[in-house]
This record gives sequence, structure tokens and C-alpha cells, in this order.
Amino acid sequence: MHILVNAKEGKDLDKAIDATFLEGNRLNMIFSDYEAESEVSRFSKTSGTGKPFKLSPELFDVLSYSQDLSNKTSGAFDVTIGPLSRLWRMARFQKKLPPKQKLSKAISRMGYTNLTLNKLDRSGSLKLEGMVLDLGGIAKGYIADRMLEKMKSFGFSRCLIDAGGDLTLGEAPQNRKGWRIEIGGRKHPELPILELSNCAVATSGDLEQFLQIEEKFYSHIIDPFTGFGLLERAQVTVVSQNGMLADSLASACLALGFEKASNLSRQSEIDSFYYLQKADTGTTLKAQTNKK
Repeated sequence: MHILVNAKEGKDLDKAIDATFLEGNRLNMIFSDYEAESEVSRFSKTSGTGKPFKLSPELFDVLSYSQDLSNKTSGAFDVTIGPLSRLWRMARFQKKLPPKQKLSKAISRMGYTNLTLNKLDRSGSLKLEGMVLDLGGIAKGYIADRMLEKMKSFGFSRCLIDAGGDLTLGEAPQNRKGWRIEIGGRKHPELPILELSNCAVATSGDLEQFLQIEEKFYSHIIDPFTGFGLLERAQVTVVSQNGMLADSLASACLALGFEKASNLSRQSEIDSFYYLQKADTGTTLKAQTNKK
């Protein structure tokens, strides 16, 4: 996480930044599946027990929205993908495909319909033994939103939170229309440069980073239906009203492919999205703007 602020240096700013990074660290210990003692890791450890797990307001909110998006996308976005995520992390390290038997076993331990949430007591349960939640497609944006809120609470609204390339934007810098955002990064000059404020921008996909086995390229974004990394080399950038939406919708749009992503774009909180697709004949940019 990086914080970019348009403000004068001073003790008040230092105090705000320190408090904001503390908030980010606190939230990381809720959402990170890399941390064995995080809340989401402890929740995953209860899978298959039939016992409800009391959830923090933050985790309950993120899981509730995740389930709504899973329903909208018929499972193309699925936070129960953890067993597959772990297999593919090892596959990229070893530079070879996961064994078919392990892929089948991982798929049998996931499925968003096996995650249930109870609004009455703010609890959740994971039906199948060995389920693992992976919030990599949504939590980063949520954390950025909360960090921006923290900066604003200290009076610093001209602020940008950079969550590993996914951006949550506050008010525009002084005497400017907005923050200058290079959509998709400098490596793709066909993508636009925009001036944005009070919104979020998230990018998902791998045009340069991928696992290549013989003639095939496997993305780090996993298709929940096949268990394999996506074969289409593409990148999606979404502009939306906040980081949680932009982050999760970018991941969902990439998994859906352009046609279904276009339908999702029109039916959801996406202001605009840019779909960059690479083929043997070159790179094609497809864009759609919904905001009037």
C-alpha cells in the first residue's frame, strides 16, 4: 500500500499517515489468507465442522458483497477458490501444471453455495471440510477504501491510496481537475490517460506475467469452473465508485470474458471498463462507458 497526499508536510499529516497505515495493517489481519492467525484463516479452519463462526463487521460486509457478486456471475467470482489458489501458487513456482488428481480434489472443496452467512447474528459457516477462503479479488480494494476514509477523517481529502496498482481516489489535487491515471499502465499506450477523482480504478489480468507450459499460457486468474488458469491473455480495468467494487468487478469481468463482462458492466456499478485482449494478430482494446 502507498499513500499519495496533496497537502503541506507537518505533524498533523504524519499523524494521519501513521493512523492510516495502522488501519491497513489491522484490516490485513482480518482478510489475508497468507496470515495463519488472520480472521479469514481462522474461519477457514472451521470448515466442515458445522459450527457457525462469529464474523467481524468488516469480514461480514466483504463476504456478503462477494456472495451477491457470485450470484450475479453464476460463480465466475468465487471467494471459496482458496484450494485452487494454493495449488496454482505452487504451480507457478515449480513452472508445471498441478496434478489432475489434486485439481479435482481442490474443486470438490469449493463452491460459493457452500458458504452461508447469517445476518441475525453476523456469523458464517463453511459446509465442506477443507474449504479455504481467498479474498485476493476483493479485500485489497476494501482496505484501500477504509484507508482513504481514515485519511479524510484527519482532514486530508486530497489523497490517493495505491493498493498494488489498484487505486482509490479522493478529492482532486489543488488546482487540478483530477488525479492523472494511466489506465492499464505505461506498457499499453493504446489505453487512455484519464483525470479522475472520488472513484476507484482496478486492473486484473496478466499480459506479461503468466505460466507457460508448451504452447499454452495460463493466467494467475483461475477459472472456478475448470480449475485452470484462464487461457485467454487479457487485462481488464474497471472504473467504479469505490475500491471494493472496482477490485471485485475487474476480477469478475476477466473471468467472464468480454461479452458476458459487457452485460455485467451494464447491470452493475461500473462507470467504465477497458478490456485489452492479446492474440497472435496483436492486442485489441475494447471499451465500454456506462456513466452519463
